[in-house]
Amino acid sequence: MPGYDWHVVGIAILCAVLAAGCSALGAMWQHAGVRELTDLKLTSAHRLVTSRRWVYGFLVLFACAVLQIVALALAPVSVVAPLNALAIPIIAVARARKFSGLLAVAVLVATAGIVVFVWITAGQAVPTEVSAKVALQAGQLVVAGVLVCTVVATFQAGAVRALALAVGAGIAYGLVAVLVRDVTTTLPQIEWVSLLGLVVAFLVGAWFIQLGYAAGPPDLVVAGQTVVNPIVAAWIGIKLLGEGTGMSALAQAGLVISAIAAVSGTIVLAHYYRVKVTA
Repeated sequence: MPGYDWHVVGIAILCAVLAAGCSALGAMWQHAGVRELTDLKLTSAHRLVTSRRWVYGFLVLFACAVLQIVALALAPVSVVAPLNALAIPIIAVARARKFSGLLAVAVLVATAGIVVFVWITAGQAVPTEVSAKVALQAGQLVVAGVLVCTVVATFQAGAVRALALAVGAGIAYGLVAVLVRDVTTTLPQIEWVSLLGLVVAFLVGAWFIQLGYAAGPPDLVVAGQTVVNPIVAAWIGIKLLGEGTGMSALAQAGLVISAIAAVSGTIVLAHYYRVKVTA
């Protein structure tokens, strides 16, 4: 990878893989905690801390965040962010009492899409800096995407609502990944605008995740946000930050195909749970 020590990148990838494991475990605990509440609203969010399982999930996800920050400080966004999608097969295997063919295919397709995405970006991405102009452009696009997901979630229920909220969280977290890299790579100088944007995007994503848990299964919520998150982060990194400068047409086509595969697997997963609930 141009401009990077492969030993450093290896450490970043290891941190990202461990973060994926923490993401899966934390999601399962937080989902159980959210389900203990009969009606989750912003005004009743403080009740979440009364659930021991939700608190355990929060602590594990905090460890996940630390690992991701370290990974993002060591390697390009487009390499690190997609690895979080490994949480999909981890949580699917952990929760599945009966692993049907459709569920297996959905998980494998979504995971394979992300693995190929990472493999391509790992060999092509180059380190870049996040300018204020790019951060603003990315923020505007993310706000638009989150608003669309909010509208969809407002008029839907069950698996569709959970997926819409998960996608909204994934879009917000994609921006978080980019801004985390900006903040960590400019230390000891602090980029206050990026830091503020990071906090706001993280809180919005975290709240959407909790609402998603209240509407549907954790597998679907994790799949939705962990597929969309890296695709958004990688797109910002490649297109807006220029991490894909010099990337061949074949590599770009591979990224598009792998992204389509990852999204398709997640849609099939949503269909599986929708059919399962209505059956």
